[in-house]
Amino acid sequence: MAPQTLLPVLVLCVLLLQAQGGYRDKKRMQKTQLSPEIKVCQQQPKLYLCKHLCESHRDCQANNICCSTYCGNVCMSIL
Repeated sequence: MAPQTLLPVLVLCVLLLQAQGGYRDKKRMQKTQLSPEIKVCQQQPKLYLCKHLCESHRDCQANNICCSTYCGNVCMSIL
């Protein structure tokens, strides 16, 4: 392949990779946006709580709410 055609092929490959990643990033951002009912936690959770992620208050046991922290959405006690 001539060096003159190598650069356009390389640019095309880079553009295609960005287009694929762009769609996935957009879809992931929509999924990770906070639900209207999920708010930032009042206190930092213990590290073991970061293994048990939630998406809504229904995912948590009684007297717990789903709230947003540095490690994701986790169930925290409201008491």
